[in-house]
Amino acid sequence: MNILKSAKDRVKILSEFWYFLKTSKRWWLGPILIFLILLSLLVVCTESSALAPFIYSLF
Repeated sequence: MNILKSAKDRVKILSEFWYFLKTSKRWWLGPILIFLILLSLLVVCTESSALAPFIYSLF
């Protein structure tokens, strides 16, 4: 039951953020947010994997 409430809270936060973007016309925040999410996923996925040496060569 706690997991379901947590998921509902996350969806609510995303919907409120989307409403903020629509009403205040701040569309430039979208690409920044997407880039930060993708970068954080890359860091989490390669924390201790065999892909780490290849990621280091990108930066």
